[in-house]
Amino acid sequence: MTSQFARLGVPTSLVAVLAERGIQTPTPIQAATLPDSLAGRDVLGRGRTGSGKTFAFALPVVARLADTANPTARRHPAPGRPRALLLAPTRELAAQIAGSVKPLADASRLSTLTIFGGVNQNPQVRSLTSGVDILVATPGRLLDLRDQGHLSLEAVEVTVIDEADHMSDMGFLPGVKKILGATPRASQRLLFSATLDNAVDVLVRQFLHDPVVHEADSAVSPVSRMEHQVLTVSAAERSDVIADLAAAPGRTILFTRTKHRAKKLAKQLNGRGIPAVDLHGNLSQNA
Repeated sequence: MTSQFARLGVPTSLVAVLAERGIQTPTPIQAATLPDSLAGRDVLGRGRTGSGKTFAFALPVVARLADTANPTARRHPAPGRPRALLLAPTRELAAQIAGSVKPLADASRLSTLTIFGGVNQNPQVRSLTSGVDILVATPGRLLDLRDQGHLSLEAVEVTVIDEADHMSDMGFLPGVKKILGATPRASQRLLFSATLDNAVDVLVRQFLHDPVVHEADSAVSPVSRMEHQVLTVSAAERSDVIADLAAAPGRTILFTRTKHRAKKLAKQLNGRGIPAVDLHGNLSQNA
């Protein structure tokens, strides 16, 4: 029986990689966008986190590059000149994307590299110098390395902007515009976003060529309705109430006004036997 992914145009070798990971049925966003992205069209895909966007763009990127990467026509990428660029707003998302892309790339004998800030750039520079097919990056570190002369985007055949709305929220769109402006005008561009606000719309109109627009949500998308409760408590009662809430079954996120308060609250909860960790800007990237 022909695979559903194969019917969408995904190469057999990549279908096999998905099958090895138990992925048999395309999500709505994958089914909607893959025929157009695999055909080389620019695509604007709107879908929430959890909708399967990563494979929606990873599959066409690898398929496009592998098309000229067979044993007889294989060409090694030039130093510092990636052939595909996948942009993400955070290092965590970049690492997640890279984890999904690598098995597909390995099956097609394509090299991958992930670059982001907050770590020593030298290993990243050495890997770029060796040549890389698919580069997964955050905007800041990418522009840093480009401005230092370690990287050129002139050979990029396809660019992906993932979570464009978060790029906008985090103030990265000016950098993203610089990056897209440095890629070839005729190259393919795929943009994925949960929402399409004015800032993202400007990006689409300026850099995507006659894009096909698809919108789909996953069955596991965030709930559309949520119950909110406000508790008014005295200062003396607050610690006990917070501890009771934090000790409830399941996972809990507690937001505090300051970094100092976050650290203090985590210490208090641990002292009550409630496992807690603090997360704030004074921590190192590794922490």
